[in-house]
Amino acid sequence: MAFMEKPPAGKVLLDDTVPLTAAIEASQSLQSHTEYIIRVQRGISVENSWQIVRRYSDFDLLNNSLQIAGLSLPLPPKKLIGNMDREFIAERQKGLQNYLNVITTNHVLSNCELVKKFLDPNNYSANYTEIALQQVSMFFRSEPKWEVVEPLKDIGWRIRKKYFLMKIKNQPKERLVLSWADLGPDKYLSDKDFQCLIKLLPSCLHPYIYRVTFATANESSALLIRMFNEKGTLKDLIYKAKPKDPFLKKYCNPKKIQGLELQQIKTYGRQILEVLKFLHDKGFPYGHLHASNVMLDGDTCRLLDLENSLLGLPSFYRSYFSQFRKINTLESVDVHCFGHLLYEMTYGRPPDSVPVDSFPPAPSMAVVAVLESTLSCEACKNGMPTVSRLLQMPLFSDVLLTTSEKPQFKIPTKLKEALRIAKECIEKRLIEEQKQIHQHRRLTRAQSHHGSEEERKKRKILARKKSKRSAVENSEEYSAKYSNSNNSGSGASSPLTSPSSPTPPSTAGTRCFRCQRSWFCHSELVSCAWKSCCSCLKGGSLPGLDL
Repeated sequence: MAFMEKPPAGKVLLDDTVPLTAAIEASQSLQSHTEYIIRVQRGISVENSWQIVRRYSDFDLLNNSLQIAGLSLPLPPKKLIGNMDREFIAERQKGLQNYLNVITTNHVLSNCELVKKFLDPNNYSANYTEIALQQVSMFFRSEPKWEVVEPLKDIGWRIRKKYFLMKIKNQPKERLVLSWADLGPDKYLSDKDFQCLIKLLPSCLHPYIYRVTFATANESSALLIRMFNEKGTLKDLIYKAKPKDPFLKKYCNPKKIQGLELQQIKTYGRQILEVLKFLHDKGFPYGHLHASNVMLDGDTCRLLDLENSLLGLPSFYRSYFSQFRKINTLESVDVHCFGHLLYEMTYGRPPDSVPVDSFPPAPSMAVVAVLESTLSCEACKNGMPTVSRLLQMPLFSDVLLTTSEKPQFKIPTKLKEALRIAKECIEKRLIEEQKQIHQHRRLTRAQSHHGSEEERKKRKILARKKSKRSAVENSEEYSAKYSNSNNSGSGASSPLTSPSSPTPPSTAGTRCFRCQRSWFCHSELVSCAWKSCCSCLKGGSLPGLDL
């Protein structure tokens, strides 16, 4: 069956979760408008950056498109008169920079296609919905029983994964959903193993995995069909959202923030942990747990999108756990992502930042204990607990599961080995990325500390002390050399009484040759030439000496 073409050789598979940062470097005024030159950077590498030029009207167009998110974004207002004044342009540039900072640091907005197209038009210029529709249409030429009802536009967060509402021609009342996705940067399976594993997914039976009705793939992408669930996902339940609405509208700014009841948290959490343990025991890499990938079927949670790891797609929370070097296996990634999910179920919203320093009041301290073990600073620094350990914690240990369905997912030994190697490659790329981020963070901290005002003051004080110390040491060294030079010039061959061989006063205990008193008992006014202390010199009359 020929439907989706193989990607051209050398095609770059971007990690769409790598954050983009943007800094306005300059502005230039033309005849009737001002252009802003923006430096955009992907990740931590300065070499991976480029320039784009945008007008205020481009920002305004982006902002209008983002209004669906329901957020109040700080775009500077329009001005018709005086908008070419130098002071106004400088002030507007600051406002636009603040606007860019807000949208690039918002986890949901920064990953959406609108922002990616604005900041990186070279890599995100394609119409992915149109591409997906073309590929799906090609497939249905040889499978006439399926029919596309409508595209489900932007219901997911992935740029290169699209959804369509489907039906079977001889069962027109049933609704299904088709997902089409391109390959990602973590696709390490061979083409043959990849296609075999995708086609195995419909045979996976588990009470907490959402059933795949049909699945197929080629070297470049995969197509899967599942039953459409009108109730939607666990995230739809938390946010009181409609499943068919766009992702930004549903989840970016919920109108009512309210967590689930304690019994729901316990039951759903236990079910999700059970299916994670099942997949880990099978050696099947997941790494894509979040509330939108958990389908609700009554009081039962069922996991979605097992194909993501086979396709090599990056995780929704990758920009979080890539900061912590102890979260370096797909098992620990699943546990950390479970912490995000549990926080969302408990408080009705995701955490503001990770690690979490302190947790708001929860329905039970047992919930906080699990959150601390997965999201706290100590947990992120020292590592995640295992799924088995979480199942033994008080929050989940007393939950009774009543399902009688027996799990079934047979993976041939050859494919298990291919999965193991692919999993190791995925983890190796993650570890390398974490190492680079860690080194960059250390360098940035050192530079920031070195350039701080307090540190500059310290360096100035130390430099002055060092300069003074150096001057004193040089003076002492010079005095010692001078003293040694004169002492060596007045040896035993030169009589002490000889006026032709004057010597400077040496150490304490040198005596006046007249009164035989030590020089240190008298004034510093001693005559080196006459070997006399000041008292004797004042009492006598020596030529050329005026005391």
